[in-house]
Amino acid sequence: MKRILITGATGFLGSRLVEKMSTIKGLEILATGRILKAKNSSQKPNVKYVLGNLEDTKFIDSLINGIDAVIHTAALSGQMGNPKDFHRINVEITKHLLKAAKAKRVKKFIFISSPSVYFRFKHQLELKESDILPKPINSYSYSKREAEKLVQSSKIPYVILRPRALIGRGDRVIMPRILRAHSEGRLMRMGDETNRVDLTPVSNVVDAIILALDADQKAVNQIYNISNGEPELLWPVLDNLLSQLQLPLPTKKISLSIVLVMAKLMELHAKWINNYKEPALTVYGVGTLTMSFVMDISKAKKLLGYYPKQSVQEALNEFVEWYKSE
Repeated sequence: MKRILITGATGFLGSRLVEKMSTIKGLEILATGRILKAKNSSQKPNVKYVLGNLEDTKFIDSLINGIDAVIHTAALSGQMGNPKDFHRINVEITKHLLKAAKAKRVKKFIFISSPSVYFRFKHQLELKESDILPKPINSYSYSKREAEKLVQSSKIPYVILRPRALIGRGDRVIMPRILRAHSEGRLMRMGDETNRVDLTPVSNVVDAIILALDADQKAVNQIYNISNGEPELLWPVLDNLLSQLQLPLPTKKISLSIVLVMAKLMELHAKWINNYKEPALTVYGVGTLTMSFVMDISKAKKLLGYYPKQSVQEALNEFVEWYKSE
């Protein structure tokens, strides 16, 4: 692989991916995103940023020229939103990228999907890629699974990754969401606080993507779970985060049955009255805070040679240092 297109290159995962891949000799990186911040600008001669809208098929066609591999990280994510928006951005853009990639004979397509496709409102351990998937919990999950199907049927050599709960420097989603809820007095303890979950340093996901690019024939045309393989007790992790930031730990506790009813009512209000604006509570959000969610990563270890290098604690420390500087 020599010329690599990275979509979503100014996002959390995409920017860290560009940062790492720009140090690899022999690669030329074409990075695209909607917003280019000054600190995302790379001075590396092997990186070129192109701003544009991936909903523009002509723009997509112009990007694919001379590209050996596509790494598609761009997506609309959220626990709730207009289903049409998720379909337009997560499904239709993937379809257009695949069409252009096939026409230009791209050698490999790396698609970043989501473990939300596994979600059930119950404790789940040792989730495997071969497990039968449930009915999607939300429009985001549905759109990601539909995009996966497009990739699988494209006849382009592909690797699909399902990385779980990315954390580390540059995270503007998971930990900031927790901190925002805390600052607004909405973070309450719920469930029995014994739920174990996968958390994944973004640097390890970057490593998995690079391994996917170099994957041999037996490892392509596969889906892989990506995490640290060492599930953490979620609430002690959150308490640790707050302590590092010298914030008081939440003491209020709410019963799971009550908070679940509240989440369902808020979702109905958002859907029918508030134009799908994501509410403070969703069923998915409650599930992530109260239910164990652990994936089996043995397939990625065996076929991709993936082994996590950075620990969850190291990634949290990295986030705290970055968050304070921000």
